[in-house]
Amino acid sequence: MPYAPYGPPGMPHTTPYGQPPRRTTNGLAIGSLVSGIVCCLPPLGLILGLVALRQIRRRNQSGRGLAIAGTVLSALSCLLLVLGLATGGFSSAWSEFEKGVEEASRSQSAYDLREGQCFTDGSQGEEYATDIEVVDCARPHDGEVSGGFELTGIAKWPGDTAIEGIAEQRCEEANLAYAMDTWAIPRDVGTSYYQPSRESWRLGDRMVTCVLAGDKPFSGSVRSDASRLTADQEHFLRSVNPIETVGRQEPEEDPDEDFEVNRRWAGELMAAIDGARAGVREHDWPGTSEAPVAALGKELDTASKRWGALAHAADADAYWAAYDAAWEALPEDLGAEARAALGLTGTPPAGEGTEA
Repeated sequence: MPYAPYGPPGMPHTTPYGQPPRRTTNGLAIGSLVSGIVCCLPPLGLILGLVALRQIRRRNQSGRGLAIAGTVLSALSCLLLVLGLATGGFSSAWSEFEKGVEEASRSQSAYDLREGQCFTDGSQGEEYATDIEVVDCARPHDGEVSGGFELTGIAKWPGDTAIEGIAEQRCEEANLAYAMDTWAIPRDVGTSYYQPSRESWRLGDRMVTCVLAGDKPFSGSVRSDASRLTADQEHFLRSVNPIETVGRQEPEEDPDEDFEVNRRWAGELMAAIDGARAGVREHDWPGTSEAPVAALGKELDTASKRWGALAHAADADAYWAAYDAAWEALPEDLGAEARAALGLTGTPPAGEGTEA
């Protein structure tokens, strides 16, 4: 009997090899089950399941169990959704989710810090900080970010020492601009920074983060830059702060060891004093600040002469002879009364003076 590709009436359709065709699984049934399992858009899973059951009967497809399971799970999800909305449970869960996201965003590496942020560092002495948490500046914190910069023009990893040399200079400049009212800075808080590690450098990190940090936590922001100061306050601090800065840079070697470096430093301090003299005289000072600022100007006139003698000393003996008189002529408080009259911090940190 010749081979017939189809069997007699009532028999299932067969392939040329005599096997029944494979029944396909309904796609909507799969979609319904997935929607029901992950509880996303439960109404959609319910609709997909009901439509799938009709298609399976009409097309002789498989997947009926999937469609039923998806329909049941989606129906339960719909019920839970209605209950959650009615009782406020979803609102509470969403609130907890938002808190979790906020907490995660506050725990970051040092390389994510931004200017003006205060933070705690839980790295516990590790070489590179990895446990930084941003906190409100009113709370006790380990440091405050004064700025940052990107290392450019360096193709290969330069080593920690090379980066430190760049960071110390540029972060000192950033801190002086960020916290101009230096007397408002706690005595043990100074310049620090976070730099790229060899590992982060390989991943493209080139940022140095400058911070003001102390040996122990402190509270309150130390920010006093141009955005926080009045024009009078800013002009005063820009005039007198260089005296403080240069004064702290006195050479470690005494004049007998390195006379030229000491005389050069004395000349730099005299130039800072002369800059302050010009600054306090060229400005119109408001109200009660005029008299104390003028008094400071007169003190600086005397100081300029004494430091001029020091800067032009002929030898180490002459330098030593003029040294004490120069320091005594320089007002130690650098205008405390004028500072207070201008609304600045009128008292230096405990134990702080101009002389190192």
